[in-house]
Amino acid sequence: MVKEEWKKMGYIDEPVDDSLDLKKEIRRLCQEKDAIILAHYYTVGDIQEIADFVGDSLALARKAAETDAKVMVMCGVHFMAETCKLLSPDKTVLCPDLNAGCSLADSCRAEDLRRYREEHPGYKVISYVNTTAAVKALTDCVVTSGNAEKVINSFPKDEKLIFGPDYNLGNYINSKTGRKMLLWNGGCHVHEKFSVEGIVKLKQEHPKAVVMAHLECKAPVLAIADVKGSTATMLKYAQTHDDKEYIVATEAGILHEMQRTCPDKVFYPVPPEVSEGGLGCSCNECQYMKMNTLKKIYHTLKYGWPTIEIDPEIAREAVKPIEKMLSLS
Repeated sequence: MVKEEWKKMGYIDEPVDDSLDLKKEIRRLCQEKDAIILAHYYTVGDIQEIADFVGDSLALARKAAETDAKVMVMCGVHFMAETCKLLSPDKTVLCPDLNAGCSLADSCRAEDLRRYREEHPGYKVISYVNTTAAVKALTDCVVTSGNAEKVINSFPKDEKLIFGPDYNLGNYINSKTGRKMLLWNGGCHVHEKFSVEGIVKLKQEHPKAVVMAHLECKAPVLAIADVKGSTATMLKYAQTHDDKEYIVATEAGILHEMQRTCPDKVFYPVPPEVSEGGLGCSCNECQYMKMNTLKKIYHTLKYGWPTIEIDPEIAREAVKPIEKMLSLS
């Protein structure tokens, strides 16, 4: 039974016996409840190690939809769990902590996007997949960082487009395609912190290292990167090239999978920039991703809560732009 106090907290906070092997118990519960664990690259290593699938958000949702599992635990952030539910409406989708939000998704509220659309008649809306279901419901087509350029190029050159919410990704696609999409002014609080200075310092220390940067980084950072792309793009590059050292400008959680699949290579995470007062972000990690813990995963499997539910009307509209993207990419 889920207590009212837990519902208010958004996660289950029950003591666990220190002698309990949480990893073994989680796998036991998965078998018992016909469940799978999905872990985003940005979660901690312990979670990635017990997951059935590790990847980026849309790839995980698509993979889960292909399985026969009745239950999926999305270890990422809230919008990712929503995407899983959109693609697997008949399955139970669990989110270990409902408070695991996303600064990028939060930067674009549905009511604000609706008003912006009304102010720009004749424009189609292209949304990054890092958005809520309510925003997707107002979108004509979604994109990922990996397919954004290809999907955007599928639209006529004179098509009027609004792109959001990630300004940096939209700005990069504009520069690559020569388009003039209207850009929503949103961003990821982690990727916004990476600076040219931090990369230059690491490059001086490791001159042979390849610089890789996620497309959510600012334009000056992307300008000095050797490899620009999604987490999957960077991971594949490291796996298929002979370079032995890499400077990585994205959330530090990806280094676990990079090191696991490339044990003979060295990866250096780019530190965040320091503010004028000398107090920068304490790390290059997403605090929302780190809300996922083994203890919370164990509890969500044990009690079958928190579940993700989406208003049927919103879900019906929100899945359409995803299907549109899949038909184009």
